[in-house]
Amino acid sequence: MAETTFEKTYTIGGDLTVNRMGFGAMRITGEGIWGPPKDHNEAIRVLQRTVELGINFIDTADSYGPNVSEELIAEALYPYPKDLVIATKGGLTRTGPNVWPINADPGYLQQALEGSLKRLKLDQIDLYQLHRVDPNVPYEKTLEFLQRVQEEGLVKHIGLSEVTVDQIKKAQEYFTVVSVQNKYSVDFRKWEDELAYCREQDMAFIPWNPINAGNVGALDKLQQVAQKYDATAHQVALSWLLHHSPNILLIPGTSKVKHLEENYKAASIVLSEEDMQELDRVKQSEK
Repeated sequence: MAETTFEKTYTIGGDLTVNRMGFGAMRITGEGIWGPPKDHNEAIRVLQRTVELGINFIDTADSYGPNVSEELIAEALYPYPKDLVIATKGGLTRTGPNVWPINADPGYLQQALEGSLKRLKLDQIDLYQLHRVDPNVPYEKTLEFLQRVQEEGLVKHIGLSEVTVDQIKKAQEYFTVVSVQNKYSVDFRKWEDELAYCREQDMAFIPWNPINAGNVGALDKLQQVAQKYDATAHQVALSWLLHHSPNILLIPGTSKVKHLEENYKAASIVLSEEDMQELDRVKQSEK
């Protein structure tokens, strides 16, 4: 059975080298990504254990909580390890649990960015990502804002989320796009063209919802493969992403140390070529 190989690290923007298994800090907040976590101490332990495991890429957003995720990161980890890259996002507001209105107006983004810098106790954010393109705000105005704050030194690198190739190309007229964060998993590959474009352009591709729960057919297939590796279906789903494209950075999230450690083990699973081909044929979900 022929094994595949994959790179363990990726360099964002030419100068930020991170382990490809990162951590998404959305789930350390309350139910509905709203308010403080049910277990504050466990949330702190999760973040501290993240760094202990060698994970040095944490993805968050001002809208997680809102504000709660960024505050917890600073509480748990500041002063930060030198190699830790914290990526955050702006462009979504919150009006209640599981409710995410879009606002990418430059005036609002300015407040969001200033808030993120303050909560994270940073003078500059390594990777600042536009959470969503706002249909009610001219895209050019949003891009001009991002260009300006980069020139001012408030952000080092800029990324985008849930965007098309054309939207990425438009942004590239204003600044260097170093990452794209779109929904993507073994059974949800709507953004395959965007992934390919990012690979060609040496941009990181950061899949959110990397384990697209609910597709029973995909879960059955993942479980069949997982048995061969003494692993879980979730671990295999994450491993498939690492194998699938060298520019993919993983940001699975959790509020439990035990689950964090399980996710991290996915980085050590080396799938065979046959199992990769088997998973490549997984029927795609529409959701």
